[in-house]
Amino acid sequence: MWKHIAANGMSFLIVALIAVAAALGWGQRQWVGDGPLEVAAFFEVEQGDTLARVSERLQAAGAIRSAAVFRVGVRTVERSGDLRFGNYEIPAGATMEEVLDIITAGGPSSFRYRATYVLRNSGTGQLRLSERLPGTGEVEEIARFAYEEGVPAEYAALVDAGAPMLYRLVIPEGLTSWQVVQGLMAAEFLEGEVLDIPAEGMLAPTTIEVSRGEDRAGLLAEMQVSQERILAEAWENRAEGIPISSPEEALILASIIEKETSVPGERGLVASVFSNRLNQGMRLQTDPTVIYGLTNGRGILGRGLRQSELRAETPWNTYVITGLPPTPIANPGRDAIEAALNPDTSDFIFFVADGTGGHAFAVTLDEHNRNVARWREIEAERNSGN
Repeated sequence: MWKHIAANGMSFLIVALIAVAAALGWGQRQWVGDGPLEVAAFFEVEQGDTLARVSERLQAAGAIRSAAVFRVGVRTVERSGDLRFGNYEIPAGATMEEVLDIITAGGPSSFRYRATYVLRNSGTGQLRLSERLPGTGEVEEIARFAYEEGVPAEYAALVDAGAPMLYRLVIPEGLTSWQVVQGLMAAEFLEGEVLDIPAEGMLAPTTIEVSRGEDRAGLLAEMQVSQERILAEAWENRAEGIPISSPEEALILASIIEKETSVPGERGLVASVFSNRLNQGMRLQTDPTVIYGLTNGRGILGRGLRQSELRAETPWNTYVITGLPPTPIANPGRDAIEAALNPDTSDFIFFVADGTGGHAFAVTLDEHNRNVARWREIEAERNSGN
């Protein structure tokens, strides 16, 4: 009888071993075999996610066939603690081993949806919603809107569903502090109140990635720290003989340069014109300063300047005052600050628009008057074509 029992026991053990071997073989094939995804897909590992939760969500998303096999495989290769939160693109047919490599690699996240919010001088902003098509790398714009126009259904649906989204904030050069604050307040994806408008000129223009719910006041504080650093570095590397006696004056001049030209290659020449004028005791006579005196940096004028406004005595009217106005008139970027402190060398003391987006520069008044006459002709031709 004992021989019979022993024989049965041995048979059972053999069968069990065969079953285990078969299961291991099946699991191995599941681990290294092609996955079920027919097209690439995006997947988010949330902060604090456990292996169990990630595996179940991967199976629910159709990225793997078995959450249990995935967990066993991860533990077998001793990578249970390697998960990195973020958004990842999983290619079609990815094996479990490849999926594990992707969600433990870390690095920049691959978001399917991106919302780029560009501030404008009207004191609001425009949001551009785009989608990265899985598996192709191509980006397609879904919607473009200003908040005052209403939020489109496509964007609202994604927000309501809690879809992972990369937010990019674009704050261009030349906006006033009031315009920046108003634009941030209009952005529904940011939070927090702004109690005080930062000092004019002290916000560094920037393009940064932010998270939904980020604090507005915190963003402004970061921009101020950045502008202080940029100004300090530029001041240390300033040219000799410039008519600027302090970093504060440099910021004022830089803001005027920023408002006068949007052509990067012209900043140095525009800076040379203003430096030459300051050195010769001439008035700067620049329209953007007059406009700032009328609007106080709140909004845009929306029309041409009147002769009475050019003659009006305000602290910012450089047709009336000598030297620099008392404050910056906008928030200049790094290039404008560096141009103010390292202007090009030239004899130019005049410039006017040339019809191409740039300016025509002149040394003498006669030459400048000819350039003005050409600009008037261009304006007349454009107006007659409307």
